[in-house]
Formats: sequence, structure tokens, C-alpha cells
Amino acid sequence: MNELARVVEALLFLSSEPISVERLADACESSEGEVIEALARLREHYAEGYRGVVLREIAGGFALATDPVAERAARRLLARPRTPPLTQAQAECLGIVAYLQPVSRPEIARIRGVASESAVGTLLERGLIEESGRSRFGAVLYRTSELFQKLFGLEALDALPDVSQFDPSPEDERELRERLLKAGEARAES
Repeated sequence: MNELARVVEALLFLSSEPISVERLADACESSEGEVIEALARLREHYAEGYRGVVLREIAGGFALATDPVAERAARRLLARPRTPPLTQAQAECLGIVAYLQPVSRPEIARIRGVASESAVGTLLERGLIEESGRSRFGAVLYRTSELFQKLFGLEALDALPDVSQFDPSPEDERELRERLLKAGEARAES
């Protein structure tokens, strides 16, 4: 493949829309005939069958597209949300909202023992929780969203795991309480 064909390929790769021969020629400072020849070379290159990309002539221009053989896999990949995993604080807040909804941010902070503005804000921004009115004291109440149910594979909120499954034995509860008190003391000292 010659240099012009590589440049044309790079321009097609960079563009989210089809590019006309005229625009390609202008960008490459070449004639339309040379660009047409470069496109023919690219088409041959991709037609060899060893690539997951094909050259398409669409909407009055040219574009690189995925090979149809990859369509199902591409749909599965792109259907998955590409968000970073939840932090521990965000996961705690989301769990509280999921099980106690509707719940206010002050209630979430009281349960967690720390301020929760940032975590709640991020959950709102990601669309995992939404506002659901105000408490009798005027605080905003939050509930989980449809996106939460979709991402966690829940048909309805009653499909959440039963909290009693996580109910610790009296010995576990005592040990957990001691660990939490020690952690709270250490946090207060620092």
C-alpha cells in the first residue's frame, strides 16, 4: 500500500462520517483520480479477508466499517456500559438506597457514619438513583432507577437478595461491632 493510501486510510479512521473523494483529495493535497486509486488499493487490501474492517461507499462518501461477521459481537460489546466500578462509598450508598428507599442523604450519612454527598452525587450522575420527592423535613428523597434494575438484572425491587441472608450470628455481630467501634475510634483520632 502506498503512502497516499495510508493517509486516506488514516483520515477515514479519524472521521465519524463518510468523507467524499473531493474532501479527501483536498485534505491530501492530491487529485481526485489519485484518491480514487488509493481507495481502490484500500478496498483490495480489506477484501483479502484477513481484516475485521471493510471500506464502504455510503452517503456520497467513503467510510471504514466493521466487517458484518463481527456485528453480533460488536453489539454485545457496545451494549455494555463502560463506566468505572463503584467505589466502596458509592456501593454502600447504593445498597442503602436500594433497601430503604425512599431515603434522604442525611439518613444515608447517619447509617454510614460519614458524609455521603459525593457518593450520592455520583450515583445520581450515573443514573443509578433518582429523586423521588421530599421528606416531611424538606430533604430530597432518593430511590433506585430503572437503570439500576437493568444493570443488576432485577425484574423488580422485590428481587433484591433478602437482607436476612446477611444477618450475622450473635458472635459475628459482636466481632463486627468491635471492629466498627475500633475503626470509628481510629478515624476520630486522625
